[in-house]
Amino acid sequence: MSTAEIISYEPATGAELWRGNRGDVDEIVGRARRAWPAWAAQPLANRMELVRRFANEVRKESEKLATLIARETGKPLWESRTEVESVINKVEISIRAYAERTSQRKLDNALQGTAALRHKPHGVMAVLGPYNFPAHLPNGHIVPALIAGNAIVFKPSEKTPATGELLAQCFHRAGISAAVVQVLIGGPEEGQALVAHEGIDGVLFTGSAHAGIAINRKLAARPDKIVALEMGGNNPIVAWDTPKLTDAAALVVQSAFTTAGQRCTAGRRLIVKSSLYDALLAEVKRLADRIIVGAPFDEPAPFMGPVIDNQAADGLTESFLYLLSHGGKAIKHLLRPRDDLPFLSPAIIDVSRVKDRPDVELFGPMLQVVRVDDFDEAIAEANNTRFGLSASLIGGTPQEYNRFWANIRAGVINWNRPTNGASSAAPFGGVGLSGNHRPSAYYAADYCAYPVASNEMEQPRAMIGVGLREA
Repeated sequence: MSTAEIISYEPATGAELWRGNRGDVDEIVGRARRAWPAWAAQPLANRMELVRRFANEVRKESEKLATLIARETGKPLWESRTEVESVINKVEISIRAYAERTSQRKLDNALQGTAALRHKPHGVMAVLGPYNFPAHLPNGHIVPALIAGNAIVFKPSEKTPATGELLAQCFHRAGISAAVVQVLIGGPEEGQALVAHEGIDGVLFTGSAHAGIAINRKLAARPDKIVALEMGGNNPIVAWDTPKLTDAAALVVQSAFTTAGQRCTAGRRLIVKSSLYDALLAEVKRLADRIIVGAPFDEPAPFMGPVIDNQAADGLTESFLYLLSHGGKAIKHLLRPRDDLPFLSPAIIDVSRVKDRPDVELFGPMLQVVRVDDFDEAIAEANNTRFGLSASLIGGTPQEYNRFWANIRAGVINWNRPTNGASSAAPFGGVGLSGNHRPSAYYAADYCAYPVASNEMEQPRAMIGVGLREA
């Protein structure tokens, strides 16, 4: 039985941070439906100006928002500040993307008429946000949807509602009606009711594959509702011939342990050429051993904070023990200094001899290692997943990268760069269980508006030249 309130706790301390009442889905969606026509009728230039004002409001609140993100997620303050910068930068990127992806066109048509292409908003969009980037990732849906002329019902993760509330307040202070951008506080029950609500025209989701599949199943019989799913990954890093082992190790550590491994693009599986294995793993372990794990405001600044809560820490601990008991070899053990707080050390485990390795997204600081002998085996191992979000090749020749790029099933494929840190100026999405071919970031405009083709003349003009009796 769910309680009437949602409470947010600081992962790093366990202290209560925020509490609020669950929202009424019918009331909120009804208010959005009433507000939407006036918002959609505004000139595009007006909507663009208002989202630019939103960016300025975030600038004014940047330190307050960064501090709140750090407290509510546990991530280091330096990383929370980069998230706030991403929120601000998203506005101009989205404006450029909308102009490019949904441009208007007019062509000459028969009988001196005109053929026109324009785009229209869907209506009221549900945005379901995750806890790992509680401002940046939902903002990546909200801003493009607003530019296109949609109204928004935003349900933040029940683990980060305070950040969602402050983000919405910045939209309201910018002059965007509180009925056009609304926050629905709640847990899974409210999320499910929102997705299924008749007043919702689309669902924009970032989160786990489990939840994304449930949304897809719920709306399978509703082709009238646009659904964009970004669902994470079991992302491979293939390490091949390279003399730059220190740099290679840094790329592996960045991929696996940034944000305590709580990124959908985090490197989960390191696939290493046998001849490179000992030297590279020694460097990776040496660097991982130096990682500072700490609270958001510690000095010196930590590289990573805790995972989101004790439940997540318990699940990761159980997963590590499962792999150990099924043939895994610990290179760096997963340690938990305190049972009452979700701090975890970065962990590395060789799973080359684990049969039937679970193809799941272990959302935390745990890197699995697989040893292979040739490049074809490496590509096959990298593709040995139902997911397909991000993949990186470290080392190798240009010819090997071309083979890698051509054969890897993923939406983000990198060479000598980490698996994470994707650019908002490019499309972002994956295949398989990572997405439903609705990439976000620069391509978010594609799912926020639909194209309308028109044949137009100022006066009616027509005749029927065949198949009629004589007058």
